[in-house]
Amino acid sequence: MSDNPETIRRLFAAELQFRLASAVEIATHAGKQPLDLPISWSHGKHIVEYKEIALRPDQAVHAAWHLYQSATFLMAVAIKDAIKSVISNPKTDSDQNIRDAYQIARLIRNAFTHSPFHPTWSIDPDCQNCNFEVKDILSLNTTDLHGVAFDWRQYGGPLAILRLCQFVRFEILKDSGIKPLERAVPRPKTIYFRQGNLILKKTKKLPKGAKRVG
Repeated sequence: MSDNPETIRRLFAAELQFRLASAVEIATHAGKQPLDLPISWSHGKHIVEYKEIALRPDQAVHAAWHLYQSATFLMAVAIKDAIKSVISNPKTDSDQNIRDAYQIARLIRNAFTHSPFHPTWSIDPDCQNCNFEVKDILSLNTTDLHGVAFDWRQYGGPLAILRLCQFVRFEILKDSGIKPLERAVPRPKTIYFRQGNLILKKTKKLPKGAKRVG
Protein backbone atom coordinates (compact mmCIF):
# COMPACT_ATOMS: atom_id res chain seq x y z
CA MET A 1 0.00 0.00 0.00
CA SER A 2 1.32 3.45 -0.87
CA ASP A 3 2.40 5.81 1.90
CA ASN A 4 0.63 8.65 0.06
CA PRO A 5 -3.06 7.65 -0.19
CA GLU A 6 -4.44 11.19 -0.01
CA THR A 7 -2.05 12.47 -2.69
CA ILE A 8 -2.98 9.51 -4.90
CA ARG A 9 -6.68 10.21 -4.40
CA ARG A 10 -6.24 13.83 -5.46
CA LEU A 11 -4.26 12.88 -8.54
CA PHE A 12 -6.81 10.23 -9.46
CA ALA A 13 -9.61 12.76 -8.96
CA ALA A 14 -7.97 15.03 -11.55
CA GLU A 15 -7.77 12.09 -13.95
CA LEU A 16 -11.44 11.25 -13.33
CA GLN A 17 -12.44 14.84 -14.02
CA PHE A 18 -10.59 14.71 -17.36
CA ARG A 19 -12.31 11.45 -18.27
CA LEU A 20 -15.73 12.83 -17.38
CA ALA A 21 -15.10 16.11 -19.24
CA SER A 22 -14.07 14.10 -22.31
CA ALA A 23 -17.32 12.12 -22.15
CA VAL A 24 -19.38 15.29 -21.69
CA GLU A 25 -17.74 16.94 -24.69
CA ILE A 26 -18.50 13.97 -26.95
CA ALA A 27 -22.09 13.68 -25.68
CA THR A 28 -22.64 17.41 -26.16
CA HIS A 29 -21.40 17.33 -29.75
CA ALA A 30 -23.61 14.30 -30.39
CA GLY A 31 -26.63 16.05 -28.93
CA LYS A 32 -26.99 13.42 -26.21
CA GLN A 33 -25.81 15.41 -23.20
CA PRO A 34 -28.79 16.37 -20.98
CA LEU A 35 -28.93 20.09 -20.28
CA ASP A 36 -31.49 19.92 -17.49
CA LEU A 37 -31.06 22.43 -14.68
CA PRO A 38 -33.23 23.27 -11.65
CA ILE A 39 -36.33 25.43 -12.16
CA SER A 40 -35.24 27.15 -8.95
CA TRP A 41 -31.88 26.77 -7.21
CA SER A 42 -31.16 28.16 -3.78
CA HIS A 43 -27.81 28.13 -2.03
CA GLY A 44 -27.09 30.22 1.04
CA LYS A 45 -28.75 33.61 0.61
CA HIS A 46 -28.98 33.43 -3.20
CA ILE A 47 -31.67 31.99 -5.45
CA VAL A 48 -31.43 31.70 -9.24
CA GLU A 49 -34.24 30.80 -11.62
CA TYR A 50 -34.03 28.45 -14.59
CA LYS A 51 -33.94 31.24 -17.17
CA GLU A 52 -30.76 32.57 -15.54
CA ILE A 53 -28.77 29.34 -15.92
CA ALA A 54 -30.42 27.49 -18.82
CA LEU A 55 -28.09 26.50 -21.69
CA ARG A 56 -28.73 26.50 -25.41
CA PRO A 57 -27.17 23.54 -27.28
CA ASP A 58 -24.60 25.80 -28.96
CA GLN A 59 -23.64 27.28 -25.59
CA ALA A 60 -23.26 23.77 -24.18
CA VAL A 61 -20.87 22.80 -26.99
CA HIS A 62 -18.76 25.90 -26.33
CA ALA A 63 -18.77 25.32 -22.56
CA ALA A 64 -17.99 21.61 -22.94
CA TRP A 65 -14.84 22.43 -24.90
CA HIS A 66 -13.60 24.77 -22.17
CA LEU A 67 -14.50 22.21 -19.51
CA TYR A 68 -12.41 19.63 -21.39
CA GLN A 69 -9.50 22.06 -21.69
CA SER A 70 -9.67 23.02 -18.02
CA ALA A 71 -9.77 19.37 -16.94
CA THR A 72 -6.73 18.66 -19.11
CA PHE A 73 -4.63 21.37 -17.52
CA LEU A 74 -5.93 20.62 -14.03
CA MET A 75 -4.10 17.30 -14.32
CA ALA A 76 -0.85 19.24 -14.76
CA VAL A 77 -1.62 21.21 -11.58
CA ALA A 78 -2.29 17.97 -9.68
CA ILE A 79 0.86 16.33 -11.10
CA LYS A 80 3.07 19.19 -9.95
CA ASP A 81 1.57 19.17 -6.48
CA ALA A 82 1.76 15.37 -6.21
CA ILE A 83 5.45 15.23 -7.11
CA LYS A 84 6.27 18.12 -4.78
CA SER A 85 4.49 16.36 -1.91
CA VAL A 86 6.75 13.30 -2.05
CA ILE A 87 10.03 14.66 -3.48
CA SER A 88 11.68 17.35 -1.38
CA ASN A 89 13.48 19.03 -4.30
CA PRO A 90 12.19 17.58 -7.58
CA LYS A 91 14.17 20.08 -9.69
CA THR A 92 17.45 18.46 -8.60
CA ASP A 93 16.31 14.86 -8.07
CA SER A 94 18.73 12.19 -9.34
CA ASP A 95 15.98 10.60 -11.47
CA GLN A 96 15.65 12.47 -14.78
CA ASN A 97 12.06 11.32 -15.25
CA ILE A 98 11.10 12.87 -11.92
CA ARG A 99 12.97 16.11 -12.66
CA ASP A 100 11.50 16.50 -16.11
CA ALA A 101 7.99 15.37 -15.16
CA TYR A 102 7.96 18.06 -12.48
CA GLN A 103 9.28 20.78 -14.75
CA ILE A 104 6.86 19.97 -17.59
CA ALA A 105 3.88 19.87 -15.22
CA ARG A 106 5.01 23.08 -13.51
CA LEU A 107 5.43 24.99 -16.78
CA ILE A 108 2.05 23.83 -18.09
CA ARG A 109 0.47 24.72 -14.76
CA ASN A 110 2.00 28.21 -14.86
CA ALA A 111 0.75 28.89 -18.37
CA PHE A 112 -2.76 27.68 -17.56
CA THR A 113 -3.28 29.34 -14.17
CA HIS A 114 -1.96 32.70 -15.37
CA SER A 115 -4.24 32.68 -18.44
CA PRO A 116 -6.78 29.83 -18.29
CA PHE A 117 -8.76 30.84 -21.40
CA HIS A 118 -5.69 31.54 -23.51
CA PRO A 119 -2.75 29.60 -22.03
CA THR A 120 0.59 31.15 -22.88
CA TRP A 121 4.02 29.81 -22.01
CA SER A 122 5.85 31.66 -19.25
CA ILE A 123 9.26 30.00 -19.15
CA ASP A 124 11.64 30.76 -16.29
CA PRO A 125 15.08 31.95 -17.46
CA ASP A 126 16.77 28.79 -16.12
CA CYS A 127 14.30 26.60 -18.07
CA GLN A 128 14.59 28.35 -21.43
CA ASN A 129 16.32 26.60 -24.33
CA CYS A 130 16.00 23.27 -22.54
CA ASN A 131 14.55 19.91 -23.48
CA PHE A 132 12.53 18.08 -20.82
CA GLU A 133 11.44 14.52 -21.44
CA VAL A 134 9.71 11.67 -19.65
CA LYS A 135 10.69 8.64 -21.67
CA ASP A 136 7.98 7.21 -23.94
CA ILE A 137 5.38 9.68 -22.59
CA LEU A 138 6.07 13.29 -23.55
CA SER A 139 8.75 15.88 -24.14
CA LEU A 140 8.89 19.65 -24.06
CA ASN A 141 11.51 21.74 -25.84
CA THR A 142 11.36 25.26 -24.42
CA THR A 143 13.47 26.94 -27.10
CA ASP A 144 11.73 30.18 -28.15
CA LEU A 145 8.55 29.19 -26.26
CA HIS A 146 8.47 32.04 -23.75
CA GLY A 147 5.42 34.22 -24.44
CA VAL A 148 4.08 31.88 -27.12
CA ALA A 149 0.48 30.63 -27.09
CA PHE A 150 -0.10 26.96 -26.30
CA ASP A 151 -0.22 24.43 -29.12
CA TRP A 152 -0.71 20.73 -28.38
CA ARG A 153 2.23 19.86 -30.63
CA GLN A 154 4.56 21.61 -28.19
CA TYR A 155 3.85 19.25 -25.28
CA GLY A 156 2.08 16.25 -26.81
CA GLY A 157 -1.53 17.15 -26.10
CA PRO A 158 -4.15 16.00 -23.60
CA LEU A 159 -3.41 12.28 -23.81
CA ALA A 160 0.25 12.93 -23.08
CA ILE A 161 -0.78 14.73 -19.89
CA LEU A 162 -3.12 11.86 -19.03
CA ARG A 163 -0.26 9.38 -19.46
CA LEU A 164 2.01 11.59 -17.34
CA CYS A 165 -0.65 11.69 -14.63
CA GLN A 166 -0.81 7.89 -14.62
CA PHE A 167 2.99 7.61 -14.66
CA VAL A 168 3.28 9.81 -11.59
CA ARG A 169 0.50 7.94 -9.80
CA PHE A 170 1.88 4.44 -10.39
CA GLU A 171 5.64 4.92 -10.78
CA ILE A 172 6.38 7.80 -8.40
CA LEU A 173 3.57 7.59 -5.84
CA LYS A 174 3.47 3.76 -6.08
CA ASP A 175 -0.31 3.44 -6.33
CA SER A 176 -1.14 -0.24 -5.74
CA GLY A 177 -4.52 0.02 -7.44
CA ILE A 178 -5.58 -1.56 -10.72
CA LYS A 179 -3.89 -0.04 -13.76
CA PRO A 180 -6.15 1.40 -16.46
CA LEU A 181 -5.68 -1.33 -19.07
CA GLU A 182 -6.26 -4.03 -16.46
CA ARG A 183 -9.75 -2.79 -15.55
CA ALA A 184 -12.84 -4.76 -16.53
CA VAL A 185 -15.36 -2.28 -18.00
CA PRO A 186 -18.56 -2.87 -19.98
CA ARG A 187 -18.48 -2.09 -23.69
CA PRO A 188 -20.23 1.20 -24.50
CA LYS A 189 -23.58 1.14 -26.30
CA THR A 190 -22.40 3.74 -28.80
CA ILE A 191 -18.96 3.31 -30.35
CA TYR A 192 -16.90 6.44 -30.89
CA PHE A 193 -13.39 6.92 -32.24
CA ARG A 194 -11.46 10.13 -31.76
CA GLN A 195 -8.49 11.41 -33.71
CA GLY A 196 -7.30 14.71 -32.29
CA ASN A 197 -10.46 16.85 -32.22
CA LEU A 198 -12.22 14.77 -34.89
CA ILE A 199 -14.95 12.59 -33.35
CA LEU A 200 -16.21 9.60 -35.35
CA LYS A 201 -19.27 7.50 -34.53
CA LYS A 202 -19.65 3.90 -35.67
CA THR A 203 -22.98 3.18 -37.36
CA LYS A 204 -24.63 -0.09 -38.38
CA LYS A 205 -25.88 1.33 -41.68
CA LEU A 206 -25.19 4.30 -43.88
CA PRO A 207 -27.34 7.39 -43.29
CA LYS A 208 -30.06 8.01 -45.86
CA GLY A 209 -28.61 9.66 -48.95
CA ALA A 210 -24.99 8.79 -48.12
CA LYS A 211 -22.85 7.26 -50.86
CA ARG A 212 -20.04 4.76 -50.49
CA VAL A 213 -16.59 5.90 -51.56
CA GLY A 214 -13.65 3.81 -52.60
